Amino acid sequence: MKVALVHDYIREYGGAERVLEALHELFPDAPIYTAYCNLKGLGVHRDRLKNWNIKTSWLQKLPLANKLISPFRIFAPLIFENFDLRDYDVVISSSAVYFAKGVLTGTKTLHLAYIHTPPRFLYGYTTSFNYKKHLLTRVFGELANHLLRLYDYQISQRPDLLIANSQNVAERIKKFYKRQAVVVYPPVEIEKLKSMEIFHKSEKSYFLSVSRLVRGKGVDIIIDACTSLNLPLKVVGVGPIEQDLRKKSGKNIEFLGSVRDEELAKLYQGAKALIVASEDEDFGITAVESQSLGTPVIAVKAGGYLETVIDKKTGLFYEEATVESLMSVLEKFDQIEFESSHISKEVEKFSKERFKKDILSLIKQGLEVEEKLSKINSYK
Repeated sequence: MKVALVHDYIREYGGAERVLEALHELFPDAPIYTAYCNLKGLGVHRDRLKNWNIKTSWLQKLPLANKLISPFRIFAPLIFENFDLRDYDVVISSSAVYFAKGVLTGTKTLHLAYIHTPPRFLYGYTTSFNYKKHLLTRVFGELANHLLRLYDYQISQRPDLLIANSQNVAERIKKFYKRQAVVVYPPVEIEKLKSMEIFHKSEKSYFLSVSRLVRGKGVDIIIDACTSLNLPLKVVGVGPIEQDLRKKSGKNIEFLGSVRDEELAKLYQGAKALIVASEDEDFGITAVESQSLGTPVIAVKAGGYLETVIDKKTGLFYEEATVESLMSVLEKFDQIEFESSHISKEVEKFSKERFKKDILSLIKQGLEVEEKLSKINSYK
């Protein structure tokens, strides 16, 4: 079986890249087609990808492509339609913002599109790029987005099956693409994390934030709340707003940058709680990682967190992504007791093993349907 993987672009490490890694583990010989690749942006994770068969587009050759990748999304349709994937039996695309699901495949190719979310910038969700701050980019952006919305709907009808990373995203797919999607939760290294050393409860002395440092992830809200209450906070992640966040932080805030998985596990284990404040989070892998190690999550009551966090059992919700709302929960956090073993048990359904099993099952079902249709057509 000849398989190809398609991914928007590779220049940072987050939940989408963890999905790509799991797919590559299933099909290690499959080439990865992507618009652009900058392994340096993956930090400590880049060594795991350096020997992959990554095939980039013409965007890779353009000067300043890394800085211009966001405005260049207007050309993303051309990028992915230029890849020739007609000879593959199975194509699995991983798509969020750069229209990887728009690749053209052969008539006998089974195309499964894993949708992290319909492009947030097209449908009114908060994004890391604020094109509305200048008049020229706002006018051009609105025109471009109108055209891209039409294109996004069109190409979303191409894949044989749409796979949503959460029920939250499945509802968006139904709303914007008028299609039903199968929910397959992203892979979380639950067993690997659990195999590492567990800290004693008394050593839990700080709160934790794990996120890309970009607009819309709410890290600024977390930092402001912890600074106001003088609560110790460790911040894991890198991104374009890091320097701005550092300037506003108190002495109780520690920035750790990009860390390896082993160190991240220890940070989860040593934390009182993981705090997340992303607006309309699609799924939220870090919340599951934290819970798998018995550490509760303080989450805004919205988006994918509603599917991964159980209020007062595996974490606490606050009503809206504001400093005041988060502070009200942090002030009473120590009054509530959580049972680590109960927390970790609740997230077993999000394991990497379950993800792989579900993907292989969908491929098998899809190929069987294709074979039946081929036999029916042969008799016509």
